[in-house]
Amino acid sequence: MNPYQKKRRWKIFLLVFAIVIGSASVLYSDFFVKKMEREEATQFKLWVKVAEQRMKMYDNEMLAEVFETIKKNNKMDVIITKADGAIYLWDGLDSTKTLYPDNKQKEYDSLYFVKQLNVMKQQHLPTAMKGIYGEPLIAYYKDSAILTQLRYFPYIQLGVIALFLLTAYVAFSAARKAEQDQVWVGLAKETAHQLGTPISSLMAWVEIIKTRYSAEDDSLIAEMENDISRLEIIADRFSKIGSKPILEDHVVYVVVENFINYFRIRTSDKINFVIEGDKQVRAMLCVPLFDWVIENLLKNAVNAIDNEGTITVNIIENLVKEEVFIDVSDTGKGIPRAMFDTVFQPGYTTRKRGWGLGLSLTKRMVENYHNGQIFVKDSEPGKGTTFRIILKSSITYEPTSS
Repeated sequence: MNPYQKKRRWKIFLLVFAIVIGSASVLYSDFFVKKMEREEATQFKLWVKVAEQRMKMYDNEMLAEVFETIKKNNKMDVIITKADGAIYLWDGLDSTKTLYPDNKQKEYDSLYFVKQLNVMKQQHLPTAMKGIYGEPLIAYYKDSAILTQLRYFPYIQLGVIALFLLTAYVAFSAARKAEQDQVWVGLAKETAHQLGTPISSLMAWVEIIKTRYSAEDDSLIAEMENDISRLEIIADRFSKIGSKPILEDHVVYVVVENFINYFRIRTSDKINFVIEGDKQVRAMLCVPLFDWVIENLLKNAVNAIDNEGTITVNIIENLVKEEVFIDVSDTGKGIPRAMFDTVFQPGYTTRKRGWGLGLSLTKRMVENYHNGQIFVKDSEPGKGTTFRIILKSSITYEPTSS
């Protein structure tokens, strides 16, 4: 299992754990909500019984104070209607509205009671009761403010927790990424520094061989010099990591062709390289880093081809958006569509040997250093893959003679 898969497994575990905790919180709160609903229903039934007794004994002054005390301690909003639906009595509701704010004059607001009654009808079934002369009445009640708040509280709580976790995750991820970047930058610069001494020695040894054995025109010496130059370029690449590279105007076709000519000799003869497309389009490039991008894509393509195959680099200019498309296609094993984004994650690799950093570094060099884009344009298992790089073209105008 590679590091990316382990990291993904831990993320899934933490997500499942968070869902379990959230579900438990909601269920626990729901238990209290239902318990409070039962208590309010019991309280409402008691209020109805008290109201019926009060109506039967409306002229009994001895019990009037008891009934009034019970009424004052009632925390519920209640409306009593007649059989025809007309509002008869209410309790716990604000029965007036301000008519003129300047002099605070108030009047009865019938629309308010109609709205409240509709809310009560939606929340609970009515309870039948009898009036002063035994006339049929219907009582309604509404959930208390505490019950309403308690019903929404777990979702608000989960939202706050989710927001906190998201903020913490983003903060920790940014801090971890910054720390990792510092490690990579330090490692890259130290590598460039360490390569400097042996490269200088190799250059001196080649010059000694050329002088001692008169091998200035030897093709093997020439290839050794090419490889030493390549090592210098690699060291230069590592030294540029972490600092802003200098982008210069280059013909994209020429840069790609020069690297393919170098890479072709060091690859199996069974791999056929083809470069095609616009030979004049230009873009702002840092050649050492852009060569690294092409190298990683070509190596990835070579590894995807089991025996014989073709790697094609097609350069296309999009005149409308002033962009350059560089498509690198191979006839290899292909990539499942579900893995199109995963291949750029650090640690992802299908090889037994390898760190799985090539495409991750490629994406960083294209997007961070060249302000471009790179993605899997198309792939089909068994037929091959096409990676697309998008760069802004640099349009230059040559002065015309008068």
